[in-house]
Amino acid sequence: MRAIPGAARAYILVTALCAAACVQPALRDPGSTPWLAAGLLAVLYALCELPARCRVLGRSLNGSVPVAAGSFFPVLLAAALLLPPAAAALVAVPGALLGRIEQRPRSARRIWRAAQLALATWAASRAQAVFGGPVALGGGGYGLTVPDFPYVLLPAGAAALAFCLVVTALDGSILVVAERMDPRTAWRGLLASSLAPHAAHGLAGLMMAVLWRSPYGPLSALLVLLPMYISCWVFAQYHRERAAHQATIRALVQAVDIKDTYTRGHSERVGHASVLIAREMGMERERIEVLRFAGILHDVGKLGVPTRVLRKDGPLTPEERRVIELHPEYGHEMVRGIAFLGEARGAILHHHERLDGSGYPYGLAGDRIPEFARVVAVADAFDAMTSTRSYRRGRPVATAVAELERCAGTQFDPAMVRALVRALDRHGWRTAVTADEETAPSTPSAPASPPAPGPRGNVPSARTTEPGAAAGAYRTAGPRTTETRTTGTCTTTGTRAPDTGAPGGVPRGGRR
Repeated sequence: MRAIPGAARAYILVTALCAAACVQPALRDPGSTPWLAAGLLAVLYALCELPARCRVLGRSLNGSVPVAAGSFFPVLLAAALLLPPAAAALVAVPGALLGRIEQRPRSARRIWRAAQLALATWAASRAQAVFGGPVALGGGGYGLTVPDFPYVLLPAGAAALAFCLVVTALDGSILVVAERMDPRTAWRGLLASSLAPHAAHGLAGLMMAVLWRSPYGPLSALLVLLPMYISCWVFAQYHRERAAHQATIRALVQAVDIKDTYTRGHSERVGHASVLIAREMGMERERIEVLRFAGILHDVGKLGVPTRVLRKDGPLTPEERRVIELHPEYGHEMVRGIAFLGEARGAILHHHERLDGSGYPYGLAGDRIPEFARVVAVADAFDAMTSTRSYRRGRPVATAVAELERCAGTQFDPAMVRALVRALDRHGWRTAVTADEETAPSTPSAPASPPAPGPRGNVPSARTTEPGAAAGAYRTAGPRTTETRTTGTCTTTGTRAPDTGAPGGVPRGGRR
């Protein structure tokens, strides 16, 4: 629990207390609780969750998990239809406590999961009772001894909806409390993406409840779990394919890092900064994941650039600059056949375009530049300026942000710059030292609001830069030339090191 913020610990405790209050009536009046049915359903749900923890059943040959924790909500929804609210809430507790937990701290996550599912099942049982679920299911009221179709679909739908609302509300709120995520971002799209799966679980739960009450008895209800297991297996195949995608991306990034050792770790940090920007802008979760791929792979085209050019110690010649400026097109050609990248391919191709149209490879301007490319451009420039590498020290975060703001509207999209500033204020920034850097370790940043006396940064500013110099225009021991550029409102004058800095911190054709 120590790894969890204090507010999150308090929130988990309050949620657990609410869950305990929901199950308390069943324990206070045990005579009115159908313990046999509740016990059978609780054991069934726990058995459904156990395979995910079993090395034999829970893992396939390549290590993926075909049965995920929380895959058998139909058992809980069947309990909500068959049992009183307090007893139904109890059904969720053993399975939730025994289920597979991937991340630490596991104890706190188990308590949270058990409380969440207990509250959701309790709410589902309450909702179906409001619409006459016990009677419609053939409980004996009004002379009904068999389920009243199609009316029984109404209480079953109400139960599934209540279950979905409680789960999504609690999922979003824990993100707000534990990860300090913006509430709009935490809940955006969460309910919409959960409605269809929970509706399917509700129908399966209704089928289980109907078979449970049928002359064939509870054993027949187990037949519903077979198609559910198959659906879980299919879902695991999706995750296995996604893991293969991740492995492909890691291999490409590692290849770039090996070839261009100056920028090792840069790709992952650009992906992280791109995600921070996207969350502040309220992008949907699916697009954020694709944008992360775009940030990670934005420089994959460097695999097509000669190594001698990437690792050159001196300034680049015009011919070498033109060769490096082809890397976005190389990258786009390399990934154009990878369907799951989607919009990321456009970002890889256009992340060196500038808002005023003076970028490359196609000189796009304004809104003609894809949104993902505008995000990656800001993230790329920010990390290029703040990263400490073997041949120069990074700039403080405050200095990098000031440079981005100075060139917003000419080189960068102002909305993206503002989103990055908000994200830095909220989360801070940490620049990892690359494998080439043996001294000058990075230090964690404070929140990115500008402090009064010192820099707002993550890297000690022991080595100074010329005023107004762009990223890459640092004092180094190697060859250097002097260059002045004027593009719109961005004017850069300074000492140009091998990465040939351009206005606003974006090396045009140099190392990034």
